[in-house]
Amino acid sequence: MSQTPKYDLYHAPRTRSVRVRWLLGEMGLPCTLHDVQFASRPPGDENYGEVHPLRKVPAFQDGDISVFESLAICQYILGKNPGSPLEVTPDEPDYGRYLQWLHFGEAGMMMPVSMLLAHTTLLPEDKRDPGIVAWGRYETGKILTFLSEHAIADREFIAADRFTAADISITYMLFLLKVIREFGDAPENLKTYFKKMTSREAWVIATG
Repeated sequence: MSQTPKYDLYHAPRTRSVRVRWLLGEMGLPCTLHDVQFASRPPGDENYGEVHPLRKVPAFQDGDISVFESLAICQYILGKNPGSPLEVTPDEPDYGRYLQWLHFGEAGMMMPVSMLLAHTTLLPEDKRDPGIVAWGRYETGKILTFLSEHAIADREFIAADRFTAADISITYMLFLLKVIREFGDAPENLKTYFKKMTSREAWVIATG
């Protein structure tokens, strides 16, 4: 008989740990949730440094195994729990598409979204650079158009005609733009997609 996995997730609201919590919720997998104080810099306390030496969020533990990057954690959980519809497998036609958009949520979107977040919200006002804000808005606008025309277009979900971890990856970054009020000019089909994704019960719980 297989044992229920014992997962520990170190989480702070609105951070990338939302992705992992959302995935676990969709899969119905239990975990022990550890709240990390994110208002401090770096997050958490010295004890948290023993969990994640850089004191970033998220951190994830499966027994003695630790994983830090949110999308790596998602892939780890899916790999350890095969058969979930949230993963697209190599034998499916949309496998490449799934991997592309799963990682685009970080590799393709992280830089401009993070710069916008920093220079409109996180940094003290005297440290914010209007030039970086302008660049971030321009690049983000291109990305939102790209998502509208290539990631979803006439699709309900990003890959394989079902909800997958790729949707989790992309939706989280759209959420950050929504939080900092940089999502208002997004294409209408992308707004519709975002509304549908964030109406899912596991999302509501993960961000509650």
